[in-house]
Amino acid sequence: MSNQTVFAELLAKDVAQLTPEEFEQRVQIGAESAVQCMGVTAHDRVFIITDYARQGIARRVANAVLACHADVTVRFLEHYGERPLTVFSDELRGDLISARPTVTFYIATAQPGEIAFRIPLLPFLAQELKVRHGHMIGIDENLMAEGMCADYDEIFSLTNQVYDLVRGAQTIHVTSAKGSNVTATFHKDWRWVPCHGRYHQPGAWGNLPEGEVYTAPATVDGVLVCDVLGDYFSEKYGVLEQPVVIAVKDGFITDITSENAALAQELRDYLFSVPNGNRAGEFAIGTLTSLKKLAGNLLQDEKMPGLHVAFGNPYPHFTGADWDAAVHVDVIPSCCTIEVDGRVIMREGQFTI
Repeated sequence: MSNQTVFAELLAKDVAQLTPEEFEQRVQIGAESAVQCMGVTAHDRVFIITDYARQGIARRVANAVLACHADVTVRFLEHYGERPLTVFSDELRGDLISARPTVTFYIATAQPGEIAFRIPLLPFLAQELKVRHGHMIGIDENLMAEGMCADYDEIFSLTNQVYDLVRGAQTIHVTSAKGSNVTATFHKDWRWVPCHGRYHQPGAWGNLPEGEVYTAPATVDGVLVCDVLGDYFSEKYGVLEQPVVIAVKDGFITDITSENAALAQELRDYLFSVPNGNRAGEFAIGTLTSLKKLAGNLLQDEKMPGLHVAFGNPYPHFTGADWDAAVHVDVIPSCCTIEVDGRVIMREGQFTI
């Protein structure tokens, strides 16, 4: 059996079926894939922001960078203050400027309130330093062995195909098997962003594992029945045992309910704690077709073929939205059917294009 055949069989296996040795191999392949997504060459200077909990993954990515003969710098969030960090510090800003990176990675866990630190970090990296940035907030080894081992040529092609279908959309209607039923409209001057996993140009960035197309919606109306939540809720709760039901009117949350009343209250308190925290800031379609089930980790689950909506920050630097918010919490319904201006592009989680 050829090495290529063995490699293909390893990538085809479900993560749950891997031996410990195979799992380690897949994690390493995922690290190499992350570096390939950013187009790292010997001419690059790479800066990795990590934390103590994810230093093992950061080390693998750093080694993959070194294998490309590129320079690499690693810094720990804990060295810039007590977690959670809620301010993008002058010290970190200065270290980034001094390093003059061409590529950066954020490989760390999510902690409550740290979104306030990450929101200004992203435009600084992409628009001021003009680096290629791989954002891997909440990454773990399972995601490295699963989503990061996907066929990124396929993801690139499908994501751009979906982007071409939605970029001029006026209305998108989404339903799900569990009862989601929402309609979104779009502002003609706000941009859709294709996140295709190939970030080889200065200022390009994406969340890895990758595969989605997103924008800031003008309005969202209806009901979302959600199985996974973003920000720190993802690591805390995983795949929800009792879905969260969110009612939305003219883009704003009007009610949050769940059999888990404490979770519903926690989410309500968080989203309503800041101006526009309860406003729909992102409307996105996942395109990572190799994913077959939710993992309970937002970073990967939002790439599942289907819909995700985020409340709070609309990434105005990238979408062109004319408002802002200090939080950003994604919510994910599953098994979606999606109609773009009346055309069905997905039925029960399967693309029909």
